[in-house]
Amino acid sequence: MTTSSEPQSALPWYRGIARYQWLIFFLASAGWVFDVYEGQIFNITRKSLFADILGPDRTPAQVKMYGDAFLGIFLVGGTFGGLFFGALADRWGRKPTLALTILLYSVFSGMTYWATSLWQIALLRFIVAAGVGGEWSVAAALVAETFPARARAQASSFFQASSVLGTWIAALVGYLVAEHWRLAYLVGVLPALLLLGVRLGMVEPKRAPASAESAAKAGSIPELLANPRWRKRAILGLLLAAIGLGTFWGVHIEGQGLAELVFVRGGATEANAADRAKIAYGWIEATGGGIGLMAFGPIAARWGRRRTFIFYHAMAFALVPITCFAPATVWQFLTLLPLFGFFTLGLHAGYAVYFPELFPNHLRATGAGFCFNGGRLVAAPILFFSGWFKGFVGSLPMAVSILGCMFLLGIVIVLFLPETRGQPLPE
Repeated sequence: MTTSSEPQSALPWYRGIARYQWLIFFLASAGWVFDVYEGQIFNITRKSLFADILGPDRTPAQVKMYGDAFLGIFLVGGTFGGLFFGALADRWGRKPTLALTILLYSVFSGMTYWATSLWQIALLRFIVAAGVGGEWSVAAALVAETFPARARAQASSFFQASSVLGTWIAALVGYLVAEHWRLAYLVGVLPALLLLGVRLGMVEPKRAPASAESAAKAGSIPELLANPRWRKRAILGLLLAAIGLGTFWGVHIEGQGLAELVFVRGGATEANAADRAKIAYGWIEATGGGIGLMAFGPIAARWGRRRTFIFYHAMAFALVPITCFAPATVWQFLTLLPLFGFFTLGLHAGYAVYFPELFPNHLRATGAGFCFNGGRLVAAPILFFSGWFKGFVGSLPMAVSILGCMFLLGIVIVLFLPETRGQPLPE
């Protein structure tokens, strides 16, 4: 693997960053925090939601079926939003598109409070997901364009790491509202307050003047896929994101299931083990994952993007079976769990760092959105397959260990992508 040399400053990466650049980082990160909140709050409240909407005659099979279907709707909506609003941001501008995506998912999240039928919730979840997918595409490009090259990787990884706050907020709100699930979606209106900051504090980023041909093709997905250079990067980036998102649903979230098995084996009742497993996943594993997300950028600034991706994928592949089978006690498992989260979740920061660096100005948000949100769509079959596969195997540790082999495929994909460390953003 070859990397370009990158000028190293004697100062920490965060020194010398202007207040306006920090403002952009805050607005982008706050939007991403509530993006994640919108996705996680459904997972947390869906039992109460379906209990209310389906009524007392519901069955566990119905709840699972509709839960999986609505998750699929969210993935498809996120893909649509990422592609549409990413293209719009390259053509229309970052500032208005960011404001529109935040307004979209805020308003339609709040409207869920009044939903009374499955079709209404399905439609609202699709629209919310479109705003969520679009916000990431715009925000990731915006952070990459605003921060200087020496701080770009670190700022982008910290932007992605803010997702952990969204998970924590969703868990807290879910706990506070209990069975009153509708209130949790009213909280989703709060990001609309960010519009004031976007409208008053943000200016459209200055980008290199585009040629007449590039300006005409700004935000064009056909242009992205017609150019051999950008097409290769877009397709490989999409596959790389699909591996990360597929392993998130197939491997990372099963930290909770593995914890429950360990607690039961340690003598806890099933009910107590389930409660303790939620804490282990929501706080111990999530904290490790958050640290992994924040660490990706500094490591990538030193080692290069490709080496860092390979390191994270390789360590995740190694740690999954170790976490599944090695611990003999609860405390041994809880010691490994943060490391498990560090690598299985931490590699997601690389998408915010890397994808905007792969594409030129007139296709940057389009390409980043195509990779990350297109990866959602490709990962959807992995989600459903992993659910079936875990039941087929019968042993959760064995099934998770086998699914962890997908991390090796991620290494193979990275080998065919270029190194961008120390290089200016493509013009």
